[in-house]
Amino acid sequence: MTTMAQLNVRSQNKEDIMALDATNLKKVAGAGDMNLFLYKSTDAISTIVGSGYFNSSTDDLKQFDTIICIGSTGGTATVDVVIVKSATGAATVTTTNGT
Repeated sequence: MTTMAQLNVRSQNKEDIMALDATNLKKVAGAGDMNLFLYKSTDAISTIVGSGYFNSSTDDLKQFDTIICIGSTGGTATVDVVIVKSATGAATVTTTNGT
């Protein structure tokens, strides 16, 4: 049985459970210690930038990596630029919306 921690579940409310789909996180470029990723989700950006949302990808992400996130708000596609604040060796991946 898979636990919620293994699924890295994020939630806006108790009825609206969202989770990272790591298959939608794609590295598109990298130079030195900086990488650029694309991520597509039906989650709202407020969920995507939630602390721990990207925990299952901690081996792929490093501090200062950039993620272009295609999310959804009420069925409308959104695009945001997200910066990884901490990841490598961290128990929790944290990000910030750089818009």
